[in-house]
Amino acid sequence: MAQTPTAQTAPGGPRPDGAPLADAASGDTPMPGRRTDVERVLLGGKTYRSLAEQRLSPAEEKVEKIRRTSGYVLAPLVALTVWFLPLPLPEVQQHLAAVIVGVVVLWFCETVPIPVGGLIGVAAIVLTGIAPAGEVLAPFGSTTIFTFIGAFILAQAMLKHGVAQRLAFWVLALPGVGTSTVRVIIAFGLITCVLSAFVSNTATVAMLMPTALGILAVIAKLMQDKGLVKHDFDPMRLRVSTALMLMLAYGASVGGLMTPVGAPPNLIGRGLIEEFTGERISFAQWVLAALPIGAGMFVVLAAILLLLNRPEVRRIDGVADYVAEKRSELGAMSGAEKNTIFAFSLTIALWFAPSVASLVLGADNSFAVLLDDRLNEGIVAVLGAALLFVLPTRWKDREATLSWSDAARIDWGTILLFGTGMIFGAMLSASGLAESLGTALAQLPGASSSFVLTAISVALAILISETTSNTAAAAVIVPIVVPLAMAAGVDPIVPALAATFAASFGFMLPVSTPQNAIVYGSGCVPITRMVRTGVTFDIIGGALIVLLLPLTASLVGIGG
Repeated sequence: MAQTPTAQTAPGGPRPDGAPLADAASGDTPMPGRRTDVERVLLGGKTYRSLAEQRLSPAEEKVEKIRRTSGYVLAPLVALTVWFLPLPLPEVQQHLAAVIVGVVVLWFCETVPIPVGGLIGVAAIVLTGIAPAGEVLAPFGSTTIFTFIGAFILAQAMLKHGVAQRLAFWVLALPGVGTSTVRVIIAFGLITCVLSAFVSNTATVAMLMPTALGILAVIAKLMQDKGLVKHDFDPMRLRVSTALMLMLAYGASVGGLMTPVGAPPNLIGRGLIEEFTGERISFAQWVLAALPIGAGMFVVLAAILLLLNRPEVRRIDGVADYVAEKRSELGAMSGAEKNTIFAFSLTIALWFAPSVASLVLGADNSFAVLLDDRLNEGIVAVLGAALLFVLPTRWKDREATLSWSDAARIDWGTILLFGTGMIFGAMLSASGLAESLGTALAQLPGASSSFVLTAISVALAILISETTSNTAAAAVIVPIVVPLAMAAGVDPIVPALAATFAASFGFMLPVSTPQNAIVYGSGCVPITRMVRTGVTFDIIGGALIVLLLPLTASLVGIGG
């Protein structure tokens, strides 16, 4: 979820409830009797606003203020209540539970930035004497931290040098794509899925947004010229606009499931699974298990979007010309782009190498064992990132593909949140609190069924991800699911992995994910359409995880 994303209303922009604002001075909102200037409405620069930059409606502003302010009281109140309650737990476990519950309240209320809430919890664990600083901070040395850093730097290079944008225009230029609204929407979804498997979901959507708005302007102008709409229509209220924008947001979430580095919850969930069970899910295993699920979800997504937001027109002209014009503006591939593609491709190849070697040579082969030992994912990621500072773009000026100021722009907040999530998971395990929770919850009806546990894990993760950070959802749910499954005598890998996948959901509200916030801020997605489409996809997508993950996981050797 976005850090308290909200919904706007700049002068002349759409209200969150979908009604246009009458602002004749701005000229951005269609006025009755006046022919709509499509390009001004869609491309005038006032449509792309992250929700954090927007003003709320009075009702929304009141709710957000209450939510944020309540955390100042609720977090310490709930923590102190748990601290002093007469619970049947050892003192250390009860005090740790109090701190973690307080942090979860901070995460839900977003009283402070979510990464800061985690850091407050880490400090509280040490200051209250629950554990010494050295033990508490040890998980920050996890190699997964370096996987995050390396992958984020590689993604930053792809964005800076336009590699991702070039790929997008290449797909849109494929024969037949630019002549059909349905094919354009599906193509955008495929582009978003592929990019968000390796690049931040938020960055992917933000980067593709201008292209999507440009294509919507072409479609809206075509409809206007052919008399398919009223001359003073609002292009932001078209169903095709909603379908394309939601495909960007939801397609990014689906693509993020495909690889361990596709979304922060993936690395957090995988790290916690390894922390609790000692079993590490390799890069190749993750991709092979997630790919069929992601493919199924994409088909369902396309069907839902096109059924609930049926485009007003099917055949279009002009999009192909628009794409060709934009491709010509990009020009030939630069040296920086080639360097980025080389570093990125090498990193992916080295991530897959240990699994491929084990498959071809056998898991006991000495060379396969050597690769598995040496090609740690974190080390490979930072090696690939380091190449970007070595490969030159202009040797004469000693200019490399990426500068440190570029690299410093990566999402350090997510890295901190991952580290604190790992700390809480490690403390739950070391203190015995995880085992105590698992034993207590294992008494619930149906807890001994792997299918029921998986379904409950998915439902809880989706519910939490709708209202708070996806990353926080994984950090909260996985440490509960694993000990619960163990206490019930169920292999914990599949339920925990299912919760990790579902933590990337949150399709219903603008506040559920940053990408939802971005497309809602475009003004092209009325809240009612987002809720209706999102609820449907939450339910069907969750069902696909519950039904397919046990099968795909067993086929690739994940779990017992």
